[in-house]
Amino acid sequence: MSARQKMINLMYLVFIAMLAMNMSKEVLSAFGFIKEEMKVNTDATERKNSISYEGLSQKAQDLPEKFAPLNEKAKKVKSLSNNFYKYLEQLKDTMQASIEDKTDYETMDKTDFLESYFFQGDNKTKEGQEFVDNINNYRNTVISTLGSDYKALNERVAFRFNTDSVINKKISETKKLDWLDSRYKGFPLIASLTSITQMQASIKNTESEMLTELLGGQLEADSKLTTNNYKGIVSLNKTAYFAGENVTGQVVLGRYDSNLVPTKVTLNGRDITDNVENGQVLLNMSAGNVGKKSIKGEITFMQDGKPEVIPFESEYSVIAEPSGAVVSADRMNVVYRGLSNPISVSLPGVGSNNLTVSATGGKLTKNGSSYMIRPGSGNVATINVSAKLSSGKTVNSKATFRIKDVPAAQGSVRNQYGIVRMPKSGLANAPIGAGLPDFEFDLKLQVTSFKIKVPGQLTIINNGRTLNANAKRALSKAKRGDIINIYDIQANVVNSSYKLKRVLPVSIELTN
Repeated sequence: MSARQKMINLMYLVFIAMLAMNMSKEVLSAFGFIKEEMKVNTDATERKNSISYEGLSQKAQDLPEKFAPLNEKAKKVKSLSNNFYKYLEQLKDTMQASIEDKTDYETMDKTDFLESYFFQGDNKTKEGQEFVDNINNYRNTVISTLGSDYKALNERVAFRFNTDSVINKKISETKKLDWLDSRYKGFPLIASLTSITQMQASIKNTESEMLTELLGGQLEADSKLTTNNYKGIVSLNKTAYFAGENVTGQVVLGRYDSNLVPTKVTLNGRDITDNVENGQVLLNMSAGNVGKKSIKGEITFMQDGKPEVIPFESEYSVIAEPSGAVVSADRMNVVYRGLSNPISVSLPGVGSNNLTVSATGGKLTKNGSSYMIRPGSGNVATINVSAKLSSGKTVNSKATFRIKDVPAAQGSVRNQYGIVRMPKSGLANAPIGAGLPDFEFDLKLQVTSFKIKVPGQLTIINNGRTLNANAKRALSKAKRGDIINIYDIQANVVNSSYKLKRVLPVSIELTN
């Protein structure tokens, strides 16, 4: 070629090289932007996980038999995840130690750091082997902790943190290449940083999916109609009867639902399906002679097209003459400090006007034929009953009740507790409430003030039940998926001087 043609060819070569360099810079920047986006998403997932961990921990305290084993699994996976995440974060800091501007991604095109940090010729360095060992340990320990009941989640964990050798088709169609070589040898620094950031995102996603599986699996199990979830309960109007009396009462299922109607009910071998009303089996039969009697039967429901049989059993005694007073708390064998607790006192065959009733450990008042006790500062309250029978015999009896404090109230929005999903506009106009779900007393609570925390905004104090103008302005800046925390809720019991010890917070996940 002539000198002129050689010069033209050289110019073309330089031009193409310049284009390639510009494209490379754009790709490097793209990696950096992806890494930033993944970090933002990971932080959001971590915040949601934190709330879910707290919710599971609370359930483990309230219902230890159901949720304590699940909480132990979650705590172990959380510890593993935190340790692995911190290790990766330290590794990223080491990789960028010599870089002044951590956002100048176009300068992170070198490959020499990891090639000397992870590799020594064709072999791994101690740091490279440690990196692979940490991944393998996290994967294997998480899978073993979850157990075989979570097959789908375990498969996703195995896929996300797989370190098996791979086939590099550029080299060979059959020869496998070590995983660490295929992922990090010869790659620009920013690409490796992005890869490790993706691994951190996978850690947080694994935690999130685990929490969903643990809670969702238990709720699904609770909703199943089985003998483990539902028990036949015999509720008699009295526990002792005179000879010749009719035994009256009801047979109901635990988790009573008036719409839950059985297809068949048998009692002591007799079909009494026609005696079912509003989900209750009504009893009306002869008590029989003096002695102990048993009530046995089965309640049959249809589930998934198949009959599900739930047995029930109870006993009662038929007595000739009362030998002691029967004392029962209207709301189980516990009375609550600071409240007036109703107490029923009766003695079969003896009118209420012939009973002498007193109490220790609390103040007792009479209201017609019933009593109210307001416990003192101790731990036990005792009801003492004395009666003179028609035979002239005097009967003295007593019943002891434990004194407990009113449990912690819970904050609510739209009568929902815990984590509530709702739109931003709904929260802006919804009053903040408080309640005592599943508490034996129907106490009406009134919220007087609360604090609201919107992500990225300062905490705002609200007086009253609704969001003030400042809170609404902060809420308007929230985005879909943000968790709004309502805490430090102050509330009192309407028409009562009792002071609540605390009110648990409520969180709102915005749906738009």
